[in-house]
Amino acid sequence: MNYHMRVRACALIIENNNILLVEFYDEKGLHYNLPAGGVEPNESIIEAVRREAMEEASVDVEVGPLAFVYEYAPHLNSHKYGYTHSLSLIFECEVKDGSTPKMPKNPDENQINVKWIPLSELKNIKLYPNIENHIIDYLQTKRNIELIEEHTLKEY
Repeated sequence: MNYHMRVRACALIIENNNILLVEFYDEKGLHYNLPAGGVEPNESIIEAVRREAMEEASVDVEVGPLAFVYEYAPHLNSHKYGYTHSLSLIFECEVKDGSTPKMPKNPDENQINVKWIPLSELKNIKLYPNIENHIIDYLQTKRNIELIEEHTLKEY
């Protein structure tokens, strides 16, 4: 599919000073990502966050506030992550009671694990994108960005 700009939904899941990350091993070596992926047709951004958390980490989440937004503009980054311009909306999420993260039955290509990484160890891993400092800053300041969904607004 060809996109002018792809919208991505991401789950920032933190529990007991640990962050839930998806572990990959490929030509770039061992690295980690937040559970995330593209929003599909006829799917809201919130629905996409829930789906991606389930698809990549087998975990049911309660989607909270928008933590931050990340843009990947290929032409400004030597196309290091490909040629698709993307905008990632990263939401603070909580694992629902009774749900336990684990490797999915049909993992993404090159996905080798789902791991809780201590926040104190974030600086020692390769996180794509490299937003370690943004995550730590967010946890200290909790400057949320409100997401306004049309279907929740009062009609005139």
